Amino acid sequence: MNFTFWDRICRTFNWFVQIVQRTLPVPVREDDGSKNIFIPEIPEVEEMNQETTRLRWLWEKMKGYRVLYVAACGLTILYNILQLTVPFFTQEIVDTFLTGENAAYNLEHDTGRFVLMVVGMIGVTFIRTVIVYLACMGFERVSQMTLYRIRNELFAKIQRQDMHFYDQYRTGDLMTRLTGDLDAVRHMIAWVVRMLIECFTLFMAAAIYFFYLDVKVAASILIVSPFILLVTLAFKRQVAPMHTILREKLAQMNTAAQENISGNRVVKAFAREQYEIEKFQERNLEYAKANKQTVLTWLRFFPVIEICANLLPVILLVVGGLAMIDGTLTSGEYVAFSCLTWAISNPMRNLGSIMNEFQRFMSASAKVMELAASEPKIVDKADAKDHPERFKGKIEFRNVSFSYEGKPVLSDVSFTIKAGQTVAIMGETGSGKTSLIQLIPRFYDPEQGQVLVDDTDVRDLKLHQLRKNIGMATQDILLYSDTIDGNIAYGNSSMPMSTVQKYAEYAAAKEFIAHLPQHYDTIIGERGVGLSGGQKQRISLARALAIEPSVLILDDTTSAVDMETEKYIQDHLKQLNFPCTKIIIAQRISSTKDADLILILENGRITEMGTHEELISKKGYYYDVVMLQNGGESIG
Repeated sequence: MNFTFWDRICRTFNWFVQIVQRTLPVPVREDDGSKNIFIPEIPEVEEMNQETTRLRWLWEKMKGYRVLYVAACGLTILYNILQLTVPFFTQEIVDTFLTGENAAYNLEHDTGRFVLMVVGMIGVTFIRTVIVYLACMGFERVSQMTLYRIRNELFAKIQRQDMHFYDQYRTGDLMTRLTGDLDAVRHMIAWVVRMLIECFTLFMAAAIYFFYLDVKVAASILIVSPFILLVTLAFKRQVAPMHTILREKLAQMNTAAQENISGNRVVKAFAREQYEIEKFQERNLEYAKANKQTVLTWLRFFPVIEICANLLPVILLVVGGLAMIDGTLTSGEYVAFSCLTWAISNPMRNLGSIMNEFQRFMSASAKVMELAASEPKIVDKADAKDHPERFKGKIEFRNVSFSYEGKPVLSDVSFTIKAGQTVAIMGETGSGKTSLIQLIPRFYDPEQGQVLVDDTDVRDLKLHQLRKNIGMATQDILLYSDTIDGNIAYGNSSMPMSTVQKYAEYAAAKEFIAHLPQHYDTIIGERGVGLSGGQKQRISLARALAIEPSVLILDDTTSAVDMETEKYIQDHLKQLNFPCTKIIIAQRISSTKDADLILILENGRITEMGTHEELISKKGYYYDVVMLQNGGESIG
């Protein structure tokens, strides 16, 4: 199907909407004091383009199911046209067998025709039931498969994003986009479009049939329709920004819930349960107010629509009754009008609900499309170098400067790490240690200077190949709701158990794993719930070692283990059976004193560089830390 046809329909409809809206007063919303986000009005032309763009996007996402969708739309049209058959048969039965001049004679001598009409009514009703079932199944299948496709695409898109993306978007907001917003998109495909086609087809079919029966009566009944359209357009204009606000309030509530659940241990540690309950209640109240405001907007318009819809039987009674007295309308035709009055009133009643759900789709689809259109800033260059072989592990920083959200973090940092060396990085909190190591796997790119691995700028390497050669155990330890084995073998799911056990032993995790109920098959809770801080650090270290990386980065990985366990780990790190450059961020002198090179960072600059003995002789920051940790005595 050519989507240009649908473009023209949307443009024509919106052109008509603009004309009508110019005759309506601009809605004024009162501030209810609930911290609502007020959205500025969108110009009509921009709004029209947005609707067309979102419908086009939706049509593109239905690729592979478009034929089924068009067939379902066709069946819906056919089903509603067949609604006319029962009033038609009823009219014929009343005029021919009940009230006509020869009704008694026809009923006695033409019984077969009477039976045939009754059977026809039953048969058509059965056919309509089958058709509407097939149509609904078609709409549901297309909506579910489209939802499945979009959700997979969005999740894949999220997985490919860089750190800038995760710095910008809240977890609760992303969850809302993958759940509630996508459900609004599915509802648009499965219900809104079907109801819109049904209302339009039913209304037009009934209107045409009414004019076929009697022009004056039809015109009297349909004269109410323009008023319903005006009310619906006024409702659309007021409810559109409310759905944007409603969606934002839902995202804020989801974020509050997600953060609270993730940080439940902190909440309990500080006995802040009541505070968190009140905070969530505030978010929930804001969402409830926005929801109520949206519903009340519809309720202000609903009585007008109901009054207009309920006027139709009254109009029919008056105008149709007079026509029957004049003899211009038969009893059967009056019954046909009466049977089909609902076909005019129901579309009027449903139009408000359809418009409400359409605006919900517009608000939700904007967020979904924004996520779908987002692109990571850190990507492979078109001419990125292919480096399938194992990296040697040489690392060099050349005059590197880096800022985070406008705040300088690193300034003119330069150093070289030879392949296989062990380098320790020390410095006060906020000195830029973690930011420095995040530049190596290209979580971020420097603003100035170069970061090189094996004499190649990391921006010229393929991200996948670069990161596959780097093992990281960070401060923020994330363990999955999986087995111990699954967590350690995360970098390579096909890793044999012997390898998992070997690196668990290197990380001093073998002993405590042996005491777990199912050993390596023990399932640990979300984020490692049930394990101590030291145990989580050791599993994280084993996971980093298990991929046998060319570069191993440890960010304060042994801070939660005792001195004996730390010495055990350090000894095994010196005896790895694969070549590896090690970068260790630590504050314990026991973890840094044997390093080939020690870097001291202060305010984003390297202030000291050298071996343990060299830095002791300088009597600077490193010397002070050594003296502090050893009770005033230097160690050699």
